[in-house]
Amino acid sequence: MRHTLRRLRRDDGMSTVEYTLGTLAACAFAVILYKVITSPMVQDGLTAVLRKAMNTAF
Repeated sequence: MRHTLRRLRRDDGMSTVEYTLGTLAACAFAVILYKVITSPMVQDGLTAVLRKAMNTAF
């Protein structure tokens, strides 16, 4: 009987709700990251860094 109760209480991993919340959080983070990367200010900064790197003499 104890073994059965222990087995029923055991938490072997995430439940469906936890998977759903984890997936939603990952998607929200991806959207925020996409918005940041595609913003004009960040794109201008990345372009400047790349141009400087390409024009650097070795």
